[in-house]
Amino acid sequence: MTANADPDGRLEMAKRRLGRAMAQLEQRLAQRVAEAGADAGGVFDQDRSQLAAELDSARGRERELEQAGAQASAALARAIADIRAALGEGAT
Repeated sequence: MTANADPDGRLEMAKRRLGRAMAQLEQRLAQRVAEAGADAGGVFDQDRSQLAAELDSARGRERELEQAGAQASAALARAIADIRAALGEGAT
């Protein structure tokens, strides 16, 4: 072996070690990204189902309020008619 071959050999070994370290790092990073994505998907599904339940509840409450408004409107109309009748406005 010559003196020039030895530094090249060490350089090649260092390059191979660096390549293996980079490959391990990329593999671990890909695994972490996959795990984070799976966790986020579960949380998103939970949030989505909770929001859907809240929306259904709000729509039900909206229907109840619309019915109450219609009943109040009808009651006011009857009261106005009764007052007009009592004042004699309905006879003219």
